[in-house]
Amino acid sequence: MGIAAYFNGIFGDYDEMSVPMSDRSIFFGDAVYDAVLVLDKKPFTLDMHLDRLYNSCRLMKIDFGMSRELLLKEIQKLIDMGLGGTEMLYIQVSRGNAPRKHEFPIKVKPNLLMFIKPFELPSKNKRASLLSMEDMRFKYCNIKTVNLLPNVFAAQKASENGYTEALMHRRGRVTEAAHSSILIIKNGRVIMPPLDELILPGITRAIIKELCEKASIPAEERIISVDEVMDADEIILCSTTKNIIFVYNIDGKDVGGKDRACAVKIQEMFIDKIYNETGVRL
Repeated sequence: MGIAAYFNGIFGDYDEMSVPMSDRSIFFGDAVYDAVLVLDKKPFTLDMHLDRLYNSCRLMKIDFGMSRELLLKEIQKLIDMGLGGTEMLYIQVSRGNAPRKHEFPIKVKPNLLMFIKPFELPSKNKRASLLSMEDMRFKYCNIKTVNLLPNVFAAQKASENGYTEALMHRRGRVTEAAHSSILIIKNGRVIMPPLDELILPGITRAIIKELCEKASIPAEERIISVDEVMDADEIILCSTTKNIIFVYNIDGKDVGGKDRACAVKIQEMFIDKIYNETGVRL
């Protein structure tokens, strides 16, 4: 088997599985998802990802009735079918199958779709770059929905212009990247945008905040301007798919690189946490 997949209790090959055309994720993007790093068949911070998944369902009013215990059992079966090494586990819950109509259907059962596939993390020494642009997403960014077209456009624009990621802002207020969180270090303090409806509560970002508190590194949440990011001592790009990498160029201008000791310490603490939880040293 290539990529192991799952749909509503059925396991199979990713390229051979089928999903009903009436699934509301197809017509309306009426679904939520989460993605989990799996190392040597050990998921990293799975509980935190499931907390966010169930919360996304709650915010979307998707009545996902599967117990956490049963979901964990199904996830473990899928992980056991994986190839091992570095993998990404994808979990998606849609509102369910129904005739195409905007309003929520009555008494439909949510669909659970999952797959696990090999994945390559970027090097921790990767020198990332950002292209700044206006954040054009709607105001439900705190829900991890599959409605990602504005993110796709932003990521594509950055890629076409030779940048690693997009630096998105709303009238100068920094929100996040197309598929990453953005943090800065200034004068020994880690500063991150406040969590509200404009920003996804990133798991890696939450771990960084927790690690900083344990290491007595000052950390705060507040509104950050584009100018502050440009002037930051270090800029951190973080996500499940990137872990922690550093930004050294924004819009063609050199940035960061002024507090490598603090940045590297945070990165090393994060790598240690991965090792402590999975037994894998990245």
